[in-house]
Amino acid sequence: MTFSRRTYLILAIPLVAALIWAGTSLAAAPDALTVPAGTALHVRLDHSLATNQVRSGDMFTATVSQPVVVDGNAVIPEGARARGLVTYVKQSGRLKGVAQMQLALDAVQVGDQWYDVRTSGISRVGGNHKKRNILLIGGGGGGGALIGALAAGGKGALIGGPIGAGAGIAVAALTGKKDFRLPAETPLQFRLMEPVSMPPVKS
Repeated sequence: MTFSRRTYLILAIPLVAALIWAGTSLAAAPDALTVPAGTALHVRLDHSLATNQVRSGDMFTATVSQPVVVDGNAVIPEGARARGLVTYVKQSGRLKGVAQMQLALDAVQVGDQWYDVRTSGISRVGGNHKKRNILLIGGGGGGGALIGALAAGGKGALIGGPIGAGAGIAVAALTGKKDFRLPAETPLQFRLMEPVSMPPVKS
C-alpha cells in the first residue's frame, strides 16, 4: 500500500505533538539533586520523649530547623516535617542503671512527598544516681546511729546504725530512679549515612 505525502503528514502530526509535549515536560521538570552522606539534618522535636514512657520502635516527629542546601539550591526547607524512631531505650534503675535513649530519623517530607533517609543515631544518657544513693544510705546509717546512741548508749548506736542504713537503702530504692525527658522543641542534629536524591524546592 502506498501513502501519499498528505497521508504521511497527517500521521506524523500526533507523533510530533507527543515529542513536543515530552520535551516541554522534561524541560519543566527540575533535575534531582543528591544530598551527600554526612550532611547534617537539624530538627526540633514536636513532642516530648521520656525514657520511662517510650519503647524501642516508637515513632516521633520533628520539624527541620535549618534548610539543607545543595549547590546553592534548597532541597529540604526550614519547617519541613521529619519522622524518626526510638531505636533504643533503657529506663533508670532504682539503685543502679543509667537511663539511655537513642533516636534516628527515617524520613523527611518536602512538599507532598516523603523521602526515606538513613541517619546516624544520637544518644542521650541520664544522670548517675550512685553519689545520691551513697549519701542517702550513709545519712540513714548516721541518723540511725545517733538515735540509737541517744536511746541506749553505745550498744544502741551499734544497733541503730544498720537499721538506719537499711532505711536509707529503702529511701534510695523508692526515690532513686533518674529517668529523663527530652521536652518538645529540643534541638537535635542527625547526619545522613547514605546519600538521598530529591528535587530542589520550588521558589
